[in-house]
Amino acid sequence: MADVELPQLGESVEEGIITAWLVEVGDEVEVDQPIAEISTDKVDTEIPSPVAGTVQELRAEVDDTIEVGEVIAVIGDAPADTSDDDTSDEGTTQTDDTEADAGADDDTEQDDTEQDDTDEDAQEATSEDTAAPASAAASASSEGAASAAGPVLTSPLVRRLLRDAGLSPEQVKATGPGGRITREDAERAIEAGGEAAEQAAADAAPAAGAPSVTPPPAVPSAPSERKRPPASPMQVDFGGEREVTQDLSRVRKAIANAMMESLQTTAQLTAAVEVDLTHVMNLRAAKKDAFKAKEGASLSPLPLIARAVCMVMPRHPVMNSSMDLEGGTATFRNFINLGIAVDTERGLLVPNLKGAQDQTVPALARNIADLAKRTRDKKIQPDEITGGTFTITNTGSVGTLFDTPIINPPEVAILATCAVEKRPVVVSDAYGDSISIRWMSYLCLSYDHRMVDGADAARFLQDLKYVLETHDFAAELGV
Repeated sequence: MADVELPQLGESVEEGIITAWLVEVGDEVEVDQPIAEISTDKVDTEIPSPVAGTVQELRAEVDDTIEVGEVIAVIGDAPADTSDDDTSDEGTTQTDDTEADAGADDDTEQDDTEQDDTDEDAQEATSEDTAAPASAAASASSEGAASAAGPVLTSPLVRRLLRDAGLSPEQVKATGPGGRITREDAERAIEAGGEAAEQAAADAAPAAGAPSVTPPPAVPSAPSERKRPPASPMQVDFGGEREVTQDLSRVRKAIANAMMESLQTTAQLTAAVEVDLTHVMNLRAAKKDAFKAKEGASLSPLPLIARAVCMVMPRHPVMNSSMDLEGGTATFRNFINLGIAVDTERGLLVPNLKGAQDQTVPALARNIADLAKRTRDKKIQPDEITGGTFTITNTGSVGTLFDTPIINPPEVAILATCAVEKRPVVVSDAYGDSISIRWMSYLCLSYDHRMVDGADAARFLQDLKYVLETHDFAAELGV
């Protein structure tokens, strides 16, 4: 037998709240398989199993507050006795409803900055990383249908995700131990939209003796046709009612308090510059495929902008500082813990890359993608949320033209990278002035005027603009 204790989740974290169980008594688990979701005052995360075996006992209920070191589950080798457990459909439904309420704390962005920081094509209103191929969905549906003869193993959380998305377990390809549908399996199927499942079923069962009909040729889409932007990751089930009132989640309360405290304790204002990113976008178009093949990460404008920020920061140390007004001191840092605002179901979370000043564009691209994925998957650790020195919020990934983000104290500044769009602009060269189509964007810097003067903010933005418009990033890509 092995006791599963609530591990130390950070230096200042002493307790957590169980928001969902990902396993049930009698389930077989593997080493490092997530068994529970825990919410702290800093972040939501998953608790992995330290051993492989059978879940013998769950010693806490959803919404229970657990101290660090307290036993939350028991895992052993022998099959668990589930004779006293309520495994009826009615009991399952009640559990699902409870977890739906407990899981309502999704989506974390800062103030009004709702962005997807790992969407490499979001600046161009398309998303390469989030759109799953139809062939993958078809494969998932066919393999899921093949296992429909027996019960499909899922956790209450996974059942809720599928139910909210209008999918059945039979439409999902299970990759977990013993044919279990994991959360990642469900999310892949949801991203695919389940469309291929219905289409595959329709194609596989034509009417007997029905004549073959050749469909008319498809009408090509107009070049100007645009895809509808994605809906908010946080959805509400109204159940036919005109309005629904829910308890605020722990994460949403923390976000609300942090945002109000930031506004009430700092003197915030925003400065902005327009920047010509044609050089960056042309480089991206030429290198993105080779870059992704080599690095396994997308070459979006974000890591290039992050690299430029790290390059100019030593020339503007006040942007990487903090102040203690009561103590009468200011702290300046020779390192950059770069915060990256991540849009999740629970709300805006801002994990940070430690030592970003030493990272190249490929390293930043890989680490930003990894940080964002683990944040959305609730695998981020509290220590990765704290300690940031400067933050970037990529609101342009969802089309925001201009933004005034809220500072993340004790930091004194935050940069919003806005949508990159083609616009006609005046270009001056050796032949005079002309009108040219360029990739343009705005960089918006919110700063604490108690520490940062307006001239400091302007100089930082102009320096950043200069680097983005003139620096040869190609030498760093390695492709």
